[in-house]
Amino acid sequence: MTMETVVLTGAAGQVGSVLREPLRRRLRRLIAVDRAPLTAQGPDEEVHQAHLAEIEDVTSVIGGADAIVHLAGVPDEAPLADLLDGNVLGTHHVLEAARRTGVKRVVLASSNRLTGCYPVAQTVSAQMPPRPDGLYGVSKVAVEALGRLYADKFGLQVVCLRIGSLEPEPSEPRHLATWLSPRDCAGFVWAALTRPGITFTAAYAVSANTRRVWELDDQLGYLPRDDAEAYADRIPGSARYFTGNQLQGGDYATADYTLRYAFEQQPTDRSFR
Repeated sequence: MTMETVVLTGAAGQVGSVLREPLRRRLRRLIAVDRAPLTAQGPDEEVHQAHLAEIEDVTSVIGGADAIVHLAGVPDEAPLADLLDGNVLGTHHVLEAARRTGVKRVVLASSNRLTGCYPVAQTVSAQMPPRPDGLYGVSKVAVEALGRLYADKFGLQVVCLRIGSLEPEPSEPRHLATWLSPRDCAGFVWAALTRPGITFTAAYAVSANTRRVWELDDQLGYLPRDDAEAYADRIPGSARYFTGNQLQGGDYATADYTLRYAFEQQPTDRSFR
């Protein structure tokens, strides 16, 4: 599948910052969008500061694009109203704008935390029922459902990437299963953009970790290259973590994590990254 112009929303966020340079190398034009101000990194990159709060905000920046990589949203546990606004409504705006403007391929940022309440001892596939580890995970269930709807009803080609723990290198025991290296992140996203024959798929984006707890989706055709096990000797407590009744979400799956972050009264970050 030929890919020349791609829109990247949430381009100033953690995942977007990792993707900008490898996408620019492969594309004729990258359109980077974020609420935060951006500086173009080269003549082949176009930047827009936009909130994407309305469908028209999205249609104004995606004209002529071959695909959208939608990363914008609330990036962690938060009050449900914020998650519905930033993640669910924001995704709906992107999908509807794609439908209206004829953009056929949309890659949506889902999350491994959609299944964070499965035990570490169980290998999970994208075909298994969701077991979110918090309200953030619940919002990603809705994001995937919207993608499925727009694929089934309107013919969009939608890939939902359940992104793992994107870090330069693993730094805690959970990462030995969940780590996604920057190189593999770029590989999964490019496969999601260019793989032919896709109507809808949800797939885990995770490196080739020896202790991986998620199945890879052959439909994307990308084989990850990095393994968190190379860093295991630097991470204390890694042996104990993978025994007992530990949940895949780790601390994210505790009641305290949601009570602490989802019901606090202070303003939440709606950075749309």
